[in-house]
Amino acid sequence: MRFSRVAVVALVVALAACSKVHETTLDNGLKVVVKQDHRSPVVVSQIWYRVGSVDEPAGLTGISHVLEHLMFKGTANHKAGEFSRIVAENGGRENAFTSRDYTAYFQQLEKSRLKVSFELEADRMQNLLLDPGEVRKEIQVVMEERRLRTDDQPEGLLYERFMETAYTTHSYRHPVIGWMRDLERITLDDLRDWYRRFYAPNNATLVVVGDVRPREVFALARQYFGPVPRRDLDATQPEPEPPQREERRVRVGAPAEVPSLLMGFHATRIRGDGPDWEPYALQVLTGVLDGGNSARFARELVRGQAIAAGADAEYRPYARDPVQVLFSGTPARGRSIADLEAAILAQIERLQAEPVTGEELDRVKAQVVASEVYGRDSVFYQAMQIGTLETVGLDWHLMDEYVKRIRAVTAKQVQAVAKKYLVAGNRTVAVLDPQPLSGKKRPAPAPMGGHGVR
Repeated sequence: MRFSRVAVVALVVALAACSKVHETTLDNGLKVVVKQDHRSPVVVSQIWYRVGSVDEPAGLTGISHVLEHLMFKGTANHKAGEFSRIVAENGGRENAFTSRDYTAYFQQLEKSRLKVSFELEADRMQNLLLDPGEVRKEIQVVMEERRLRTDDQPEGLLYERFMETAYTTHSYRHPVIGWMRDLERITLDDLRDWYRRFYAPNNATLVVVGDVRPREVFALARQYFGPVPRRDLDATQPEPEPPQREERRVRVGAPAEVPSLLMGFHATRIRGDGPDWEPYALQVLTGVLDGGNSARFARELVRGQAIAAGADAEYRPYARDPVQVLFSGTPARGRSIADLEAAILAQIERLQAEPVTGEELDRVKAQVVASEVYGRDSVFYQAMQIGTLETVGLDWHLMDEYVKRIRAVTAKQVQAVAKKYLVAGNRTVAVLDPQPLSGKKRPAPAPMGGHGVR
């Protein structure tokens, strides 16, 4: 996809024009962020809690995700299943997701029904009932989810073993869904303690995007969430990950049709303070390698040299702690994992040896701008941006600076981050060795590092 400079400028102007965000903080500590988007009479409401698998100690992995399931199982005021029924009766949809860094719940409704969402969420923020029977049942549901998405899914196993190898102390090494041995021993008391510890207004952000007026949203928030008492928070601080000094490798044998490779490098995250240009340079770097059919991986590894059947680069810089730059792929027919790894490393060495071209920079930057503009056609996407930033400890204003910062990235900066982070001593490599298939059809793989969704 090619864009003229005039078109790029027009897209940037469009981005700036659609940004009307207001915020307030209630007396109990709940932060409320409202973004107006009057293009259709709908509203998205999301409540984000700053708790995820990163907060879980060894022995309690998966508890955040289990509690997410149980948040739909009734309160003192609403029976199990009633939450979803009420939302559906009001023409809406709802769901939830858990990640390493947060747990979030959302509803999308016609704008006049926003108070329905607020009443329900404020209720389960403070009045959740944990029935022993429901607890046993939902733990079994999560265990089966783990079997389907990880234990019986070679890509899931590969990613899990990769993370366990790349991180030696930090809790990012634990899967969001939890280890099976921990799921088997989570108790009712564990879940009650986890709920009391993290589900508080002063540990949450309420994000509302849609055809609304901020003053009216703030008034509704005070009405429904204002009476919820704040709690003393027992903040967690994960054990810091020591610098990696030498390459780590792991091989995973699992029933699969083809081998696959997953390679990662520890890297910085967006911090929101100081110059902070490195994360944006890393995003441009991954776009140069894997940003469509004209990017280097597709052009050279897939079509040109026919080494890879597919190759991907991924970097997600919005996180509470340092993350990974990930490269993955499967070799083409007649090629080996060693061939694919050598080809990816050659591409990395090329980034370190010579600056990317001006044409490549223009292409990636134009794609980023266009993606942001088109993404903001979705009120849900806009709310996700705000909620993610706020919950990982950043500021929603970074959302409006993102395009400017990407456009400021230079070829020298891309080369600099390649030299700094994509080095052998900082590398972890995981290889999937395919074993004979049992004939059982496997579910589609979840995205790398994907969220657990009900």
